[in-house]
Amino acid sequence: MTIHDPQFAAGLRNARPDRTARTPVNADASRSPFQYGQLDARHDPDTQTLWTDMRPRTRPSFNPDLLVDFVHWQADIVDAVDTGAMPIRYLVLGSRFPGVFSLGGDLDLFAHAIRTRDHGALSRYGRTCVQILHRNMCGLDRPIITIGLVEGDALGGGFEALLSFHVVIAERGTSFGLPETLFGLFPGMGAHCFLSRRLGAARAERMILSGRTYSADELYEMGLIHGLAEPGEGRRMVADYIRQNDRRHSAHCAIYEASRAVNPLPLEELEAVVDLWAEAALRLTEGDLKRMERLVAAQTRLLDKAAD
Repeated sequence: MTIHDPQFAAGLRNARPDRTARTPVNADASRSPFQYGQLDARHDPDTQTLWTDMRPRTRPSFNPDLLVDFVHWQADIVDAVDTGAMPIRYLVLGSRFPGVFSLGGDLDLFAHAIRTRDHGALSRYGRTCVQILHRNMCGLDRPIITIGLVEGDALGGGFEALLSFHVVIAERGTSFGLPETLFGLFPGMGAHCFLSRRLGAARAERMILSGRTYSADELYEMGLIHGLAEPGEGRRMVADYIRQNDRRHSAHCAIYEASRAVNPLPLEELEAVVDLWAEAALRLTEGDLKRMERLVAAQTRLLDKAAD
């Protein structure tokens, strides 16, 4: 089953014990382009930039319906560029959730799939994630520069997702981390692959094993963040970056393409790590799952606080 199969969303939802908060995803051809349940997209024709913000209806994580929105979003971008309906040279992704870019994977989906021994659900979820990230890393195989805008914390899969962008601009005061080792797992949606190429295998392993939280300033010093903005100034810095580098757009696209040729990251490598992650997940103990669920509860409290 590919991520474009109409049964994909249903398959992911069926891995969850509680689907009451889900809104059915329209996966057929009648869907309106650039209209999504959990993404807001706005095109700036002057700079040929598509600004997009995540607005998850549940916890600020990559729930199954949001993944389907990303699949449609990428397909809409390709169609718009190829047909000339909407010229896009820059693609910006941020979040409208207060204080959070993304907390990563859908942990209650994981816990349910582990308890029911559903390796397929775990693998299907992870492979969907890395397929989306791999396309983002490649600029959708078009002359598009992808920019991650970080105005809030990015943890777990949220941090992994940012590693797939050509450019990451973050506001000071935001935090980043890979907490999966705290409940006996490892980040399986790209962290090993991306960080090993950016930092080297030893530093990548040290970061993953530490489970610690890093500041935006620390990641800037490592070269994982490309621009630091003061709190509340991230969007302005992204707009300035686009305006200042617009004449260099073709050169930058070529440089990113050359970098992928020099140090390639095939999709098959990402998917192989996902399969290892799914196998490791099934070895978690009930105690590990309890720790995972405490993290879910903390994420839920964030949602409740944001709604107040």
